[in-house]
Amino acid sequence: MLEFNPCFPFAHSHAQVSKEGEAHEVSIDVAKMSQLVSETIEGDDDEDSDEVKDIPLPNVTAVVLKKVIEYCNHYQEEAMSPIQTPLKSAKLDDLVQAWYVEFVKVSKDMMFDLVAAANFMDIKPLLDLTCLAVSILIKGKSAAELRRMFNISADFTPEEEEQAKRENEWVEKA
Repeated sequence: MLEFNPCFPFAHSHAQVSKEGEAHEVSIDVAKMSQLVSETIEGDDDEDSDEVKDIPLPNVTAVVLKKVIEYCNHYQEEAMSPIQTPLKSAKLDDLVQAWYVEFVKVSKDMMFDLVAAANFMDIKPLLDLTCLAVSILIKGKSAAELRRMFNISADFTPEEEEQAKRENEWVEKA
């Protein structure tokens, strides 16, 4: 089921196909923001054909793919400011434009899915943004808070946990 997008009625367009088989036609510029897709397109022998080429993305769900495409479409209109390191602030608003700040105001699960999709599809600016948002989300959290946030069980005995704290005291002082 190809979802036609009238904004991109170009020859040589490509359809990115989600894990569930939902296809989204995108312009070549949007498609090539993904290094994975770009390499797939470059390896295509039938480059002169006007037919839409399907590019399967088996690791990306339809909901996440829609968000990725939303990001890539906006990026074509307003490229995200490069994220300067070291970070000059712990507030996302001070680091990227307002649209990008709003874009990452999503559930924790969606954020992690976006990180995974950006990594799988190799979209560096999206990966930079989502990793920055996650780093701000976890900054200042204790180990117990992070275990709860990521649903990680505490596998250490109280003695092992104390030993780990002693061995890593320098982290707390930084």
